[in-house]
Amino acid sequence: MDVKQPIPGGVPGGDGKDKFMKSHQVAFYRRQTQGPKMQYQALLDTLILTEKGARFELLEPNKQSMLYVSVSPCKNNTVRIVIDELKPIKPRYRVPDVLTQEPKCEMVRLEERQADSVTLSWTSGLYRCHVWRLPFRLEIQCDDQTVMTFNAQSKLWFETLRERSQEAEADTSEDNLWRETFRDFVDIKANGPTSIGADLRLHGFHDVFGIPEHSDSLRLADTRDDEPYRLYNLDVFAYEIHSHLSIYGSVPLLVAHKQDRTLGVFWLNASDSFVHVNYSQEEDGPLPHTDVHWLSESGVIDCMVLLGPSPAQMYRQYAELTGYQTLPPLFTLGYHHSRWDKDSQEEVAEVDAGFDRHHVPYDVMWLDIEHTDEKRFFTWDPKLFPDPAKLQCYLEKKNRKLVVIIDPTIMVDPDWSLYQEGRDGAHFIMDREGQIYQGNCWPGNSHYPDFSNPQTRAWYAKCFALDRYKGSTPSLHVWLDMNEPTVFSGPELSLPKDTVQFGGWEHRELHNLYGFHQHMAAVDGLMTRSGGSERPFVLSRAFFAGTQRLGAVWTGDNLSTWEYLRISIPMCLSMCVAGISFCGADIGGFIPEPSPELLVRWYQAACLQPFFRGHSSMNTKRREPWLFEEEVTKAIRSVIQERYRLLPYWYTLFYRAHTSGLPVLRPLWMEFPHEKIIFSMEHQYMLGEALMACPVTESGVTELEVLFPGAEQFWFWYFSFGMTSNRQTFTKEA
Repeated sequence: MDVKQPIPGGVPGGDGKDKFMKSHQVAFYRRQTQGPKMQYQALLDTLILTEKGARFELLEPNKQSMLYVSVSPCKNNTVRIVIDELKPIKPRYRVPDVLTQEPKCEMVRLEERQADSVTLSWTSGLYRCHVWRLPFRLEIQCDDQTVMTFNAQSKLWFETLRERSQEAEADTSEDNLWRETFRDFVDIKANGPTSIGADLRLHGFHDVFGIPEHSDSLRLADTRDDEPYRLYNLDVFAYEIHSHLSIYGSVPLLVAHKQDRTLGVFWLNASDSFVHVNYSQEEDGPLPHTDVHWLSESGVIDCMVLLGPSPAQMYRQYAELTGYQTLPPLFTLGYHHSRWDKDSQEEVAEVDAGFDRHHVPYDVMWLDIEHTDEKRFFTWDPKLFPDPAKLQCYLEKKNRKLVVIIDPTIMVDPDWSLYQEGRDGAHFIMDREGQIYQGNCWPGNSHYPDFSNPQTRAWYAKCFALDRYKGSTPSLHVWLDMNEPTVFSGPELSLPKDTVQFGGWEHRELHNLYGFHQHMAAVDGLMTRSGGSERPFVLSRAFFAGTQRLGAVWTGDNLSTWEYLRISIPMCLSMCVAGISFCGADIGGFIPEPSPELLVRWYQAACLQPFFRGHSSMNTKRREPWLFEEEVTKAIRSVIQERYRLLPYWYTLFYRAHTSGLPVLRPLWMEFPHEKIIFSMEHQYMLGEALMACPVTESGVTELEVLFPGAEQFWFWYFSFGMTSNRQTFTKEA
């Protein structure tokens, strides 16, 4: 960041939060929640069975619009439900690159046909799908037990493509279907209204998790009288605590758990989306359930139900769809030191030497944007870093690595060769008028690479080659920031939705893929650089489903308060629940100043999270571990040393995630699925199947009450190996 420019988003409670939309300000959300229920009718006489499952047509009587439904049971106990227009005036957007392969389908049998319904079955009748004619709904049964009903509340919504009319041109009302305004920004919808939505009832479930990224509790809140959860990647500095609003990343995977089943719902859509969660009022009643309502701005309905039934089976099903967790290099699981500052090459080397002098282990040194030549990424400030390769070689001799920040923005500089290549190669996003879109970010006037274009990703990957990225060496790794993407001059500090990307698609269709596609290109660049001989490390702030197969993420620009320390735990657990295990939060908070007690407690908590990085703003005092009183330095040193003693275990957990899909951090219910009392617990969690963590996250605490699950399980206190098997209070020196 640059102290001469305002921090994006402002601070909680200030004007900055008004830069971001709430649900009532979003036109497609208003239409779906305030409009009439669409009584779709399943035309059962159109049902056909194919090698990909069953297909039939839907009719919405008032509009006489025709849709089709495809129901595809897959061999890994997944059911895919796709709804699209039967005869669209042009194709609708479908999310590419996220699924690693098309799921293999089961053979479906027509088991029963009645006047108002049909019953399909597969896998020797173990699974059934009932389809009702009017109102249309679809029910999935396992062992004669209903687990999910699609369209249980008739909230299915599908706005079909249409031709623009003269009336639309003249309409200036707030609810104009072809134009939307927010603050001073005007969004022109080239395809008109195209939103979709559907509700699912999860039978017997009263605890649901996932759909990160939100600064909220692990168990999703009931949104009946609150904001829905929004999935729309945005740069929200100092995000509000316990909020359902968007921040940096989005994974549209919701996980439901009850004592005898874990079930996943994967809503494959990359446009602006909202999720409502409504729990039945009586949790212990005869028929508890959870209603989940998905609403998205565009695309098609592509919903995959992962039937489990165990947590391990459900996570393997998800990994088979979107990819297994990448196996990170061992060094990435150690301690990372980062600071946004204007340190020179010599000063960085001095900080490195300080770790040695004070016997504090670490593996990775990080450089923020000040290392570049006036915010031109893939460059070095010639005064601060006259010989960056020398610095990298100096660190490499100590088995240490250097990570540098790379934002997606390309400075508008006609004399810069990288800018010239991007411009001449048609690698930049266009505005709605057909010109290269120009926004403002840290470099000033900037263009934005169109990473949805495979040719642009290939060009961008080549930028990491050693002969092109001058001053880089094989020990240099990458930090992707501001890739939501951030546009200081844009609506919600982001790209306008009506900018145009590869294939003529509007940005609204694929907004949440932007950081994911940049991540793909960077990983490919580092893999190509080494000829495939080394595993790269790439951290990304923005993410989507499938990011787990690319690298790491973190929770972004947090604050130095106890509240942000506490919320970092459910935030990381939620990411792991959604399949992204390599995650963490900046130790001590990015800004302002943590107290010594808070800093030590944060190190202790972060030591038990996968990504272990200290990072701070240049607007704060320096935080190298030896700059505090001796007792603080001693405590931090002890925590970091403990992290290194646990490295073999961490690496083993990541190998298992890489091969099984099970998260590295796990809510207690994943290991103890039958103990209902722990389902919503978020201050205790598991590292794999063997270690349970319960960090101190409040000031002045000297005692912790810890619940030990597992009726027949014996637990050993890690530091003394004392044994216990029940609820107990531990006393520990502060």
